Amino acid sequence: MPLDWRSRRISPEEAAQKIVSGQRVFVTGNCSTPQRFIQALRDHAHELHAVELVQLLDLGVGDYITPDMSDHIRINSLFVSGKVRKAVNDGMADFTPVFLHEIPLLFRSGRLVLDVAVIHVSPPDEHGYCSYGVEVGVTKTAAESAGMVIAEVNPHMPRALGDSFIHVSQVDYFIEADYPLLEVHPEPPSPIQDRIANHIAELIPDTATLQTGIGGIPDAVLRRLTNHKNLGVHTELFSDGVMEMIEAGVITNAAKNLHTGKVIAGFVLGTKALYDYIDDNPIFEFHPTEYVNDPFIIAQNDRMVSINSALEVDLTGQVCADSIGTKFYSGVGGQVDFVRGASRSKGGKSFIALPSTAKNDTISRIVPVLKPGAGVTTSRNDVRFVATEYGVADLYGRSIAERAVALINIAHPNFRDELMAFAREQNYIGRVYSFGD
Repeated sequence: MPLDWRSRRISPEEAAQKIVSGQRVFVTGNCSTPQRFIQALRDHAHELHAVELVQLLDLGVGDYITPDMSDHIRINSLFVSGKVRKAVNDGMADFTPVFLHEIPLLFRSGRLVLDVAVIHVSPPDEHGYCSYGVEVGVTKTAAESAGMVIAEVNPHMPRALGDSFIHVSQVDYFIEADYPLLEVHPEPPSPIQDRIANHIAELIPDTATLQTGIGGIPDAVLRRLTNHKNLGVHTELFSDGVMEMIEAGVITNAAKNLHTGKVIAGFVLGTKALYDYIDDNPIFEFHPTEYVNDPFIIAQNDRMVSINSALEVDLTGQVCADSIGTKFYSGVGGQVDFVRGASRSKGGKSFIALPSTAKNDTISRIVPVLKPGAGVTTSRNDVRFVATEYGVADLYGRSIAERAVALINIAHPNFRDELMAFAREQNYIGRVYSFGD
């Protein structure tokens, strides 16, 4: 197909009319959400029936996720974000649990056949290649697997390097767009998040390779590594903090075993400053999620450190990060991918980080047992370190008794007595144990 992609330009409204009832449509997400197409699809939705919209984290306009839309467009979320959480728990949207590195396999294998993929890309270069920009992870494989590809072309999309391109010949229709990308601005860490970060940072060695995420704890950890040397990054996502650490000379990627000198990632959630920074910047390589999040790939980096969050952890070490009881809250995402990858890395460490309490210290997040119906995101066989503002519990190779005591010691003091009483009632520990053991 010739490079005259402009002959295949259509309006957002025409693009929405390419969708027909009964189709399964993938829509790229994160900060790459194709806003012009979504708005047009919302306006066209009442002419459709039983269209399944497959997505992950959608940061765009969400007014199509309403009761009157559910018969026309039904969301199938592979990661429950705040925008779809109520709809999923009210039965107006679906949730498919899956490890992040296995999502592309669902598309490629035909388990989830995609009729259409709607993507968001940079303008093509002189060779006809568009970059997926800030979201490569799941989107690249979705586009390669779909029967039809519709692309929003936006000059604001950075030209991210790596395995991150699609040729114009692989796109059926183009929507020209010109609007700033969605941004996620970092918030200052809370005092509790700072204390958690202090405990974790003390256990991170020089030349470690980091899985960084977004949020108060990962940002706070990065700020405490300013005196470290030759850190690297291999992560599903990163935000502005990585840019700052590169500029400070702390992140060099020089000691990485795999992709030496490069930051490896699947997508970014950040600000325009970050998007400008990654544009055509060879220190960054973006790859599909089936590569970035593959535990066997992750483990090839020595001293791999993963940091993930949780909603609650029970006294045996079971981690729940995706539901509050029977109510779905998020998804497994890449937590288990990186826990297993870091655990198998030479000198690697995986951390589950969480504040010790919720709701103004009225609820302990170190719990006797997980809430009824809660999902086990990371099993007690996989968990290594658990960190709260009170310290770090090293659970690897520890008995149930040792685990219970270690976790009680990092629980909020207001809840330690009742946690100890439960552990003794269940014969997790004998009476010879005390808090200092």
